[in-house]
Amino acid sequence: MPAKIYAPFERFNFSNKNCFLTGEALKSEEEKIQVFPQWLMSQHALEDKPFKMLDENIATYKDLKLPCSSHINDDFLEPLEEEIANAFEKGYEGVKALDELKLFQWAGKLLYGIIFNEIQSGIRLMHSQGEEFSMSQSILLKFSQLHLMLQSINLPIIFEDFKPFSIFLFKVNNNHEEFGYRDEINTQTFALRIKDFGMVICLQDNASNYYYHKKIYDQIKDEMLHPIQFEEFSARVFYSNYLFNRLPEYNILPVNDEIYIEEMPLRGLSSKPLFDEWQNKTYGQVLENFWKNWGLLLLEIIKDPEHPVSYLFDKDGNKIAADSILLSL
Repeated sequence: MPAKIYAPFERFNFSNKNCFLTGEALKSEEEKIQVFPQWLMSQHALEDKPFKMLDENIATYKDLKLPCSSHINDDFLEPLEEEIANAFEKGYEGVKALDELKLFQWAGKLLYGIIFNEIQSGIRLMHSQGEEFSMSQSILLKFSQLHLMLQSINLPIIFEDFKPFSIFLFKVNNNHEEFGYRDEINTQTFALRIKDFGMVICLQDNASNYYYHKKIYDQIKDEMLHPIQFEEFSARVFYSNYLFNRLPEYNILPVNDEIYIEEMPLRGLSSKPLFDEWQNKTYGQVLENFWKNWGLLLLEIIKDPEHPVSYLFDKDGNKIAADSILLSL
């Protein structure tokens, strides 16, 4: 008998009475876990720091929680958190040694936790105005597919010869007190820069962004980066994932006790490229946001519109050494 997949978006079930991962009824609405794990919040003193929601309301990191059954937490989520925490403690080398699927599951659970809280907030707001909450069909499909893949944490789900994600990992010369976190929930893009590493993950692109940036990534992935270089690469990935114009679809194949997920061809019937055309002005606006710590403005970044400012490569395309960059960390 194949395991049963839970699909909360079919009935739009986002109450605190059901486990977010399995849908099973909880004994109490107090049966919850933190979206940002306690070990991460403690290390970076995040608990009471502000977290801005999409509706402009301000929560704190510790306010963000997910309804979760005790046995799912004990049997699946806590072991995953412990493995990730131990890897993070070792820094870049520890994270590099991790199974990429575990990183995807961990980052996906965190981002889905934010999505869950955003949806709950949206439902409350619309109900207070006497209206029904709704979202676009494409966003609905993206979120439901992320939730499906998250169930690889607790169900025997096998991705059939594909990765649903792109992961980029770097050594970064960070200020070790810094907590650099960024996400974009509509495109499901996640970036984290702490300790001596930084990573960027596209959670639902079937590795398309990995191949889009592979040439650049291969040039720099084994190099130590200055934080401004990591933020530049992050800006490239966040922007390219915005340009990614396909909505991946999958076949779900139950076989005995296992569930196989098979990717459907991204090109489909369209001859259109997978990514819309890169516009340097728009990319410059993204980069300006990522470079806020260093105060670089859009007019400086795209002074030469054909060649936006780069701290990764010089005008001849050579990698710029991190230790030659004199900007403060």
